[in-house]
Amino acid sequence: MTGIELVVGYLAAWAVRKGCRVAGRADQEVDQALDAGMDRLHEAVASKLGGDPALERMALEGQSGQDPSERTRQRVQLALEDATDDDPDFALALQAAVDRLEELKQQNGAVTATGDGTGAVGGNVSIRADHGSAAAWTMGNVSIGAPPDPQQPGLHQH
Repeated sequence: MTGIELVVGYLAAWAVRKGCRVAGRADQEVDQALDAGMDRLHEAVASKLGGDPALERMALEGQSGQDPSERTRQRVQLALEDATDDDPDFALALQAAVDRLEELKQQNGAVTATGDGTGAVGGNVSIRADHGSAAAWTMGNVSIGAPPDPQQPGLHQH
């Protein structure tokens, strides 16, 4: 199966969303459809991997409302790779579940992003600068005002 990393990403999102449900869940149809799809994916993985410590760790980390650690993700990915190598039917079931989730995301405009420094938007964005300021989605070092004096100490002018 290709896309094990997608399965791991969805499982991580499932774990975090599950943790956030305690605090309150949005009752939007999109959320419900995605939640149901992620629930089905998690159930398929949990039934295959049983009490795998990596999957349990992912659920615990997600309950805190934070993304599971990279180490946990890697362990779950390795467990899934082993399971899909050994069971082609399981690999097909995972692929079908991921395909369905991807379809739901496209139909409903859901957007996800993973990794440090990423941003994702599922709607309009307006970024503006006024009164001599600077604005950007991401921004490195920025200087505002007059440029520095081109003369550097120690240089002789002729």
